[in-house]
Amino acid sequence: MRIAAIGMVLTFGLTALASAQNADQRAACGADAKTLCSGVMPGGGRILDCLAKQKDKLSDACKKVVADQGK
Repeated sequence: MRIAAIGMVLTFGLTALASAQNADQRAACGADAKTLCSGVMPGGGRILDCLAKQKDKLSDACKKVVADQGK
């Protein structure tokens, strides 16, 4: 029982961290994605790939997000 509770706490913590990162990424790249990749269907990394192909047009904050994702 105790191990299950610890596992749940760790899972929740990691999920919350990932959500915060995704929210920060969306905030940094939202306008760029809307402007440069509006015709791209979300999912499977397609938006990130679209942004990466247009690095020279990205805002500084979005460039950092794309670089941090290894693109």
